[in-house]
Amino acid sequence: MIFILPLFQLLILPLAADYEVKNISISIVDHDRSSYSQSLVSKITASGYFKLADYGNSFNAAFQQIENDKSDLILEIPADFEKNLVRENKNQLFIAVNAINGTKANLGGAYLSRIIANFNADIRAEWITQPRFNPQPIIEVTSSNWFNPNLNYNFFMVPGILAFLVTMVAAYMTSLNIVKEKEVGTIEQINVTPIKKHLFILGKLIPFWVIGMFIFSIGLFIVARVIYGIVPLGNLFLLYGYLSLYLIAMLGFGLLLSTYAETQQQAMSIAFFFMMIFLLMSGLFTPIDSMPEWAKTIANLNPVTYFIEVMRMVVLKGSGLADISKHIFVMLGFATVFNTWAILNYKKTS
Repeated sequence: MIFILPLFQLLILPLAADYEVKNISISIVDHDRSSYSQSLVSKITASGYFKLADYGNSFNAAFQQIENDKSDLILEIPADFEKNLVRENKNQLFIAVNAINGTKANLGGAYLSRIIANFNADIRAEWITQPRFNPQPIIEVTSSNWFNPNLNYNFFMVPGILAFLVTMVAAYMTSLNIVKEKEVGTIEQINVTPIKKHLFILGKLIPFWVIGMFIFSIGLFIVARVIYGIVPLGNLFLLYGYLSLYLIAMLGFGLLLSTYAETQQQAMSIAFFFMMIFLLMSGLFTPIDSMPEWAKTIANLNPVTYFIEVMRMVVLKGSGLADISKHIFVMLGFATVFNTWAILNYKKTS
């Protein structure tokens, strides 16, 4: 469970966590049936983002497709679309979007608007007679995608998901540690031994630190590299150094929960509560900059946020020690607070 399940999750989750929405169902209501309308329909279906759910001349029938969840968008092409476009040099199209799924609606509407804009540009290019010499200056824009040239979402998601899986293993396993001793009754025997509190905490922390390092190595060098083709650009010693500090912080957090909980069920419930916050407020799926101010504050108090940032910086950008120095000091603070709190909260009687 400790080794195999996180690796399977790392294999499966990046395939589903893709920001690029495809296979958007669209119903097209074509009242014109002209060469221009046919050309627009062909451009939409050939884009790779849309699949034609219905093509007809009744808006009510198309709206019924949305009500039956068989379509996400409606594009209505008015009658005399081509004629008015040629005569008056303008026309209008109607787009209706099913906004129940907000992400799909926004992206689908943006994709469709972009395709229509390109279609409009193609028509204008056909109408305008290009002179031999154009006196107007032309600005050509070329783009270059740094650190992820092909915009492969796996390159963006795999480091973040690997960071979170290591977090789950560290926090969950250690949160059950001292609680198990309480449930089986061996905590009383440990309490009467001459072992110091900090040594007891270290004994509970070190084995899972080693396990976390091993799971991270398997995920980075086997799953990420072999399956997804992700080769870290940065210094591996720097990455593992930060991982070591991060594991100390999260293991201390898990042990802190374990000192408060009385049963394993309590410990798992509390750990699950924090894991959900760590996951959703870490910037793994949504950028922190787009969050409201109160959410940004929570994200800045989230240790997972900093590890995911470091993973993406070192693995994808090749960042060095100077680039992550702030993250190191922040994580050092988390490690000190969590472990000191866990040691002080563990009530040992001699």
